[in-house]
Amino acid sequence: MEMHTLVLSTGSNLGNRKENLESASGLIGERIGTIRKSSALYESRAWGYKSEHSYLNQCLEVYTDLAPGDCLKRILEIERMMGRERPNTGYDDRIIDIDILFYDDLILDTGPLKIPHERMQERKFVLIPLAEILPDFVHPVFHKTVHEFLKQCSDPLAVHPVHKD
Repeated sequence: MEMHTLVLSTGSNLGNRKENLESASGLIGERIGTIRKSSALYESRAWGYKSEHSYLNQCLEVYTDLAPGDCLKRILEIERMMGRERPNTGYDDRIIDIDILFYDDLILDTGPLKIPHERMQERKFVLIPLAEILPDFVHPVFHKTVHEFLKQCSDPLAVHPVHKD
């Protein structure tokens, strides 16, 4: 059985955001693979749209034996189980959002599944937690490390670590 490194970004801005991220991590561990690393939680305003609800975000490194399409299928199932609805209207508030950032060093575009995530390098709310767990991971398309992306990122959005209770 071949194992793969799957890198995910999770986010929530509705309900008990911390609990939502903990539930998502638990379900990812049960249904997708072993979580090897998880970043701290980070808080930021919504990216790409206006919302009165701020986000909590986290990045996870998962060890999985699933193929990329099966990972996506299970991620969508987890989101549905947690109450996520996906209107086709662009960005919106959400109970949970789980994005695939990387799957090993695979480059894939099947339409609904694009790996690596096509806009991750523009978003500090992704890059800051990702740099915490995988600063030297090299993007297979742009051949830059996560740390290099973070240093060059022009996203003005403030991202703050959430202190543990």
